[in-house]
Amino acid sequence: MNALARPFRELGRYPSAVAGLVIVGALVALSVYTLITIPYAEAVRLWRGGDDTWAESPKNAQPAWLNWLPGRPRLPETLVLNSQADPALKTTRALSEATEIVLTLAFDYPYDAFPQELTIFFAGRYQTKQPYVSLSWLTPDGRTIRLGDFSIQATQDYRLGQDARLVRRLKGQPPEQALFADPAAAALTPLKGRYTLQVSGLAFEPGADIDAKLVVYGQVHGLAGTDHRRRDLMVALLWGTPVALAFGLLASLGTTVVTMLIAAAGTWFGGWVDGLVQRLTEINLILPFLPILIMIGTLYSRSLWTMLGASILLTIFGGAIKGYRAIFLQVKEAPYIEAARVYGASHWRVILFYLMPRIVPILIPQLVGAIPAFVFLEASLSVLGLGDPVLPTWGKLIDDARANGALFQGQYYWVLEPSVLLMVTGLAFAMLGFALDRVFNPRLREV
Repeated sequence: MNALARPFRELGRYPSAVAGLVIVGALVALSVYTLITIPYAEAVRLWRGGDDTWAESPKNAQPAWLNWLPGRPRLPETLVLNSQADPALKTTRALSEATEIVLTLAFDYPYDAFPQELTIFFAGRYQTKQPYVSLSWLTPDGRTIRLGDFSIQATQDYRLGQDARLVRRLKGQPPEQALFADPAAAALTPLKGRYTLQVSGLAFEPGADIDAKLVVYGQVHGLAGTDHRRRDLMVALLWGTPVALAFGLLASLGTTVVTMLIAAAGTWFGGWVDGLVQRLTEINLILPFLPILIMIGTLYSRSLWTMLGASILLTIFGGAIKGYRAIFLQVKEAPYIEAARVYGASHWRVILFYLMPRIVPILIPQLVGAIPAFVFLEASLSVLGLGDPVLPTWGKLIDDARANGALFQGQYYWVLEPSVLLMVTGLAFAMLGFALDRVFNPRLREV
């Protein structure tokens, strides 16, 4: 243990190793945080989405932190006003044959651009007679714009941009522009100030009620933005971290340890066992790795664990076996191995406790250095459409962005965020692996 602990203490001499350890530690902490705050079932539910899961999120919205950059126009964020959540927005008055319900949904609009869209989600409670509502829009300069009037159902969505009569009344302008435009400005400019949506309703039965939720969809949302299905990209960015680390670590650990065990067993037993290992290795070296994985994902299963198992099976008989074999041939002739034979150690005891520990210092840098390759492999499979169909991952984000033309529409954040995380992860393990190689291989220190 001391022989292994001493090299790890020397890592502090290498700034690249310290930086790599800090980044890897941050990624591990982020993975733990994600698993605790967004359990697996919740992540799957959020990413699959439903009719109401992302109803209050805008489509293809940029990250909200873009508003913090100096010199940029302040883009609108999503505003939500709900009379069910805030009873102060509702007033009621009993009439002779009905109940008058007035909802006053007021908000401040200090932004330099127009919102994406406007939607009102109604919730009506009644037995047989549907409540009736009349909608008015009050602007900061004192104008009142009539939006429409109609009966509402128990649940109903009123999307202003899809109301043809309202668009005609607004002279062909989209409501998200016409309702916020400054009439005194020469160019199309939003008028800043306090806006009010007034919902005047009539309920015709005892106990009947009306509630409304106004959603003013912005152009920026959250720390990562949204996609074409209104999903918050932060869900995939967070869950992509434990998926990438787990896939990379398990594949690298399984490949290096099993490869070393196979090489040690072949070298120790020799004869036909060694010959079989060498022939399998040579056959495996000429097999096309990625096309086989594509075939498995296309014809059998795209499950993450299936791809992980296939990656390990296709890698254990790799070129590393020949390198390990050359080292084991030298270790096999060492005096302590001969001593172990004399006192009657079994074959597998010699392999596990005398041969394999001798190359652990070589194994550790290779194990760490192989992790980025498998992280990129998982992302590559997702980009090719062969990723896990359930889990949100970094590669799947890039594939969705490509399929929906994100770069052509200027939605660079959709591609850059997962790409940066992939590069940072690869860089962290690469820096750590290079430093470990220099520590465990003293001859590299002179390079």
